[in-house]
Amino acid sequence: MRGLLIALCSAVLTAAPALAQQPPTGQSEFVPMKNLPPSEQIPAATLLVAGYSFIWVAVAFYVWTIWRRLNKVEAEMRSLAQKTPQR
Repeated sequence: MRGLLIALCSAVLTAAPALAQQPPTGQSEFVPMKNLPPSEQIPAATLLVAGYSFIWVAVAFYVWTIWRRLNKVEAEMRSLAQKTPQR
């Protein structure tokens, strides 16, 4: 019974701040980008290039690590092939 009471109290205390927050007010109509202040404009081209650059660097790093591990495995296979007697 005590465990159930503790679980219920922790759930209420955890959910209370989330329920108390009001949702942000939405925009009522379309506002063209040229009418927005510069602080609210997002440089899309810069973010796009940065995102693609990050992904390609991550993919290149991943392929490089796989290439290194594969070379290690091939070297181990060659050394084992030399150690085993040929029939």
